[in-house]
Amino acid sequence: MRVLGACEFSGVVRRAFAARGHQAVSCDLLTAEDGSPDHVQGDVLPLLADGWDLLIAHPPCTRLTVAGARWFKGREAEQADALDFVRALLNAPIPRIALENPIGVISTRIRKPDQIIQPWQFGHGETKATCLWLKNLPLLVPTEIVPGRVARVHREPPSPDRWKKRSRTYDGIAAAMADQWGRQAHYPATTSAGCGPADS
Repeated sequence: MRVLGACEFSGVVRRAFAARGHQAVSCDLLTAEDGSPDHVQGDVLPLLADGWDLLIAHPPCTRLTVAGARWFKGREAEQADALDFVRALLNAPIPRIALENPIGVISTRIRKPDQIIQPWQFGHGETKATCLWLKNLPLLVPTEIVPGRVARVHREPPSPDRWKKRSRTYDGIAAAMADQWGRQAHYPATTSAGCGPADS
């Protein structure tokens, strides 16, 4: 399966799929943290039509999340651009798509998420509600429910890299994506579970 990770500088999801034999590439405006050659630094939009089987997208949440709502006033044009970017990802010509973001305006301005997951369902004793918008993909099945409900990402001290630490995908969630969605290569996209593209 050819997998594109949009807006991923960490390589966590890319490595999870590559470890299971998939051809996985990440793309971000930033360089790859792990220095991988399987990373494209630049705009992901020109890559969307390159024949991928699966897109996993992590669009920047600064203008989209509820946590940043107090900063929206006076930045409506920036938020509109962020929503247009989300629509472009959800409507990409790729048979299977997963887009993740915190709870925010995508739910009210585009459509409700198909699923909301937590790290503690995948082996990490923390809370961080993450919404998933899916196309031709099944819901993620929890793999390891553990104790612990610490909101670690919200308690990160101020630092230049705070946003990077908050945005990084948990290893357990990436592994579940690779294990469960990687199997979809064996089934026609039109018969897989999941929902459709973004509303216009």
